[in-house]
Amino acid sequence: MSELIGKRINILDKGWIELVDLMPHPSTGVSGDLAVVNAARTSFLGESKGDDKDKKLLFYLLKHRHTSPFEMVEFKFRAHAPLVTWWQWVRHRTWNANAQSGRYTEFEENDFYIPDVWRRQAKDNKQASEGEIEKADNQYLTEQLIKHYDASYTLYEDAIKRGVAREQARLFLPGFSVYYTWVMKVDAHNLMHFLRLRMANDAQYEIRVYAQAIYEHFFKPALPWTAEAFEQFILSGEG
Repeated sequence: MSELIGKRINILDKGWIELVDLMPHPSTGVSGDLAVVNAARTSFLGESKGDDKDKKLLFYLLKHRHTSPFEMVEFKFRAHAPLVTWWQWVRHRTWNANAQSGRYTEFEENDFYIPDVWRRQAKDNKQASEGEIEKADNQYLTEQLIKHYDASYTLYEDAIKRGVAREQARLFLPGFSVYYTWVMKVDAHNLMHFLRLRMANDAQYEIRVYAQAIYEHFFKPALPWTAEAFEQFILSGEG
């Protein structure tokens, strides 16, 4: 598991997410799944009754929604994502987070999200999209977006040069598309709740790709038994 710490996954056009820390730390020799099982038994770390009994207990816990033992495992991430993603993310108030501030750091010229495709508004869902617009329109809108970014950043840079405070100069920047870097921490129980909602097909694409990256590259390798039970009892609805 030690190879997970510091691992970074690239997402979207300029985004990424990396695992900063994990509890229990791989150096302890205790797996995340075993930490869950030991918490349920209120025993000492490292004590096990064997893989078969340990895994059976873990599956029982998740199937019957005895979730507090899963709070004994924590993930700490560092992520770079556009604000349109963060607006979705911070709705999950069980995460502890600290964000980059535009008051202290200047934004880079290319720190803006450019989507690969432009999606159509869903006809039956006011908050969702479905399908893609025509190819010609897609190219036109991307060109217009880049022009908008260039003009906005020029105004931002000019304000900085004129001595305007960074906290005001950022008013010239496009709000939803600018990239921010965050550090966030969450326990495995609340992370599963986040993943269930944000990996769903009706979740906004710009956060769904982050949730999928977390699950495939960090959660499953760190908690293979828990991931298996999560897929069986939570994602599939079997439980």
